[in-house]
Amino acid sequence: MPQIDTSNWQLRIFGMVDREVTMSFDELLKEPMIERVLSLTCVSNQVGGKLAGNAVWIGSPIRDLLARAGVFSDADMVLSTSQDGYTASTPLDALTDQARDALLAVGMNGTPLPAEHGYPVRMVVPGLYGYVSATKWLVSLEVTRFDRKQAYWTPRGYAEKAPIKLASRIEVPGPFAKLDKGQAAVAGTAWAQHTGVASVEVKVDDGPWDMAELGEAPSKDTWRQWKYSWQAQDAGNHYIYVRATDAEGRIQESMNHYPLPDGATGFHNIAVLVN
Repeated sequence: MPQIDTSNWQLRIFGMVDREVTMSFDELLKEPMIERVLSLTCVSNQVGGKLAGNAVWIGSPIRDLLARAGVFSDADMVLSTSQDGYTASTPLDALTDQARDALLAVGMNGTPLPAEHGYPVRMVVPGLYGYVSATKWLVSLEVTRFDRKQAYWTPRGYAEKAPIKLASRIEVPGPFAKLDKGQAAVAGTAWAQHTGVASVEVKVDDGPWDMAELGEAPSKDTWRQWKYSWQAQDAGNHYIYVRATDAEGRIQESMNHYPLPDGATGFHNIAVLVN
C-alpha cells in the first residue's frame, strides 16, 4: 500500500488538453468541495456479494479541473494513474457530466481518506465499476482516447466501459438461516446507479413476486435499503429470491452471468429452513 507524504504529492493533468495543470495537495484543498453519499461496486462482485459499499465522500468535482485544462473536442477517455502504477480508463463524459458529480475525493465519512481507501486523493465516479473509475493514491490524469491507450484491466479481458448493472441482494436473514414459523423479516439493498431504484420485489419458492418496502436514498447514485415481511407458515426448506426494477422500468437481468467481462447478473437467492 503506497504511503504518500502530502507535502510531496502532486496531481498532473495532461495529454489532449490546451494547457497542462499541476496541483499540490494544499492547492487541491482550496478548490470548491462538495459532499455526496455514493455507492461503489467492484466488477468482481458476485450476485449477492459483499463487494459493494456506501459512504459519504467529500471532494472536488473532476469536471472543473478538466475544464481548467481545456479538453480537446476529440478526446473520449481519461487515463488515471496511481502512485503504485495502476491505471484505469474512464469515459470522459462520465467525468464531465453535470449530473454525476465525479470527485477527486479527499475525505470519507467525515474524516480524511484512510490509507486503504486511497489517501490522500482518489477518484469516485458514480455509476461505473471501480476498475474503470476508482483509482486510489491518484497522481495523474491523462486526457486521451480509447483507441490510443489501454488501462490495466482492458487487455486482461475486461470491458472498456463498465456501467454498474442493476442489482439487489438479500442481507437478512443469512444463507441457511433457521427460522421459526410466523413473521420473518427479509431485508437488503438494491442499486441502479445514475438511474435509481423504483421497486424491489421478493418471492418465496415458486410463489408470486411481492413488493418490498423501500427506504429513502439521498440520490439515484446511492443504494436503497428494502425490507419485506414474510409469513413463514410451512416447515421445511425454502428459497427466497429478490429482484429490482429501475426508474426507467428496466427489470434486473434474471440470467446468471459471471462478473467477467462487465459485471455479474442474476437474481440473488438464499435457502432457509423453517422449523
